Amino acid sequence: MTAKPTDVLILTEDRYVQLDPRDWYQAQVAREEDLLASALGELGLRVARRSWADPDVDWTRCGCALFRSTWDYFDRFAEFSPWLERASTATRLFNDAGLIRWNVDKHYLADLAARGVAIVPTRFVERGEAASLAAIMAAEGWDEIVFKPAVSGAARLTFRVSPATVAAHEAVFARCVAQEAMMVQVFEPAVLDHGELSLVVIDGGTTHAIRKTPRAGDFRVQDDHGGTVHPHQADAAERAFAEAAVAACPSLPLYARVDFVRTAPGAFRLMELELVEPELFFRFHPPAAQVLAQALAEKLR
Repeated sequence: MTAKPTDVLILTEDRYVQLDPRDWYQAQVAREEDLLASALGELGLRVARRSWADPDVDWTRCGCALFRSTWDYFDRFAEFSPWLERASTATRLFNDAGLIRWNVDKHYLADLAARGVAIVPTRFVERGEAASLAAIMAAEGWDEIVFKPAVSGAARLTFRVSPATVAAHEAVFARCVAQEAMMVQVFEPAVLDHGELSLVVIDGGTTHAIRKTPRAGDFRVQDDHGGTVHPHQADAAERAFAEAAVAACPSLPLYARVDFVRTAPGAFRLMELELVEPELFFRFHPPAAQVLAQALAEKLR
């Protein structure tokens, strides 16, 4: 850190401190974060960008830290968790540490379901629990499922399973459960038919939306797995669903991305509620970066 205090420290990870514009993915990250940094700078805020894991950062010398491209936290969770505690005592975090702790573990979906948010039907399997995919599918009446870790991202250890492939996946699932808590969800064919909707909600209100579709032969919608991102004009029902999901959080986040599928006209199921480091797709709607910057500036006042 420089001796001059920083108002907003945009958080990334070690891999993306120095971005290579020749790489399409890193150029995309640069575009997203430049839009936000410029919007913050236009409000007179001093902005810097650092890795959350940088040992040379003095967190007491920045007004706040804003999570953006910290996409290794789940691979380095043993380091990230204690860092979160230390950083939260030295500076303000957005989103705040309480929301981060709640959101990094997808057991939060059960909390949201208890608060009336329609989620994709989910069964959690705790670490070391004796369970089989076939037994879960039979008990729940699910013909096709997806399983993945409860703490994860970027489709890590995410598998789609059908009756024809369940036996082949049992050993993988057992190894996973021996190491960490897992979640099993019914597979939503709407992902293949219509894609997954992502609405960006800032300070409680929807700013813009995109629709993500998987590549042929896959079910993962992330663009780093070959998925495609499309602009989407959210209707009133979609905005209401997304904003209700955000309102059901333990406290109102500064920003959120609400990922869900439409299962019938006017009916939706939440896939994930991203509060830690969601890509916010500012490149599809640059004014949203200004909305986030303004909302953050208000909180810093």
